[in-house]
Amino acid sequence: MKFSKEIGRLKRVEGQARGVIRMMEDERYCVDILQQIAAMEAALRVTRSKVLTLHAQSCVADAIESGDKEDQQKKFAELADLFGKMAR
Repeated sequence: MKFSKEIGRLKRVEGQARGVIRMMEDERYCVDILQQIAAMEAALRVTRSKVLTLHAQSCVADAIESGDKEDQQKKFAELADLFGKMAR
């Protein structure tokens, strides 16, 4: 499965999110909560980057290899849009 590492990372983020909820319910120190949120954000950034890389390596590469100009343009536009969204 090409997303196995990313799925594992997201499951860890899911666990971290539950932990943050518990921390908030227990009214833990805000700095500790913020550190956990920052760790979640970092894990999500890594996952996003890996999925984008996989997209470029498979979907975009397939469009290039197919020779289908319309599909190539669609995939490149999609990729450019993704980069724009991720820059925000």
